Amino acid sequence: MTELPLLLALERPQDAPAIERLHERTFGPGRFARTAFRIREQAPHAPDLSFTARVGTMLVGSVRLTEVSIGAHPALLLGPLTVEPPFQSVGIGARLMEVALEAARAGGHRLVILVGDEPYYARFGFRRVPAGRVTLPGPVDPARLLVCELQPGAFEGVAGAVTA
Repeated sequence: MTELPLLLALERPQDAPAIERLHERTFGPGRFARTAFRIREQAPHAPDLSFTARVGTMLVGSVRLTEVSIGAHPALLLGPLTVEPPFQSVGIGARLMEVALEAARAGGHRLVILVGDEPYYARFGFRRVPAGRVTLPGPVDPARLLVCELQPGAFEGVAGAVTA
């Protein structure tokens, strides 16, 4: 199999319409009702921690990070992470995850949380948040609330509500 000529880059303001169309195609209208979306609508994503993936000139993937707090502790909320359906399962999402987490680590951030599938995100260092330790402003399956320590021990003593 030939490797795709993939270009990863920081998201640019002019990428916003294409990213929104990508979110529409991959998540549908129900995305606005999701708990993580409620948090993201309270604060803009961090442009220095949000990336796009292109094959040629076509945007095929995106990942965003948003600065939040868990109680009094700063953290990042990852998402949405999305890849165009025809380009899924070829490693684009993984590449976006790696570049975003490395940028967050390099920027001195200590924690990243997300709502997602543990079997997929565990390979990037995410693990399940103990039940009741972190709350979101809406319903979330506790098995899908995950955290990644970018610095060893960063989640020790962290608890509370996630706010933007």
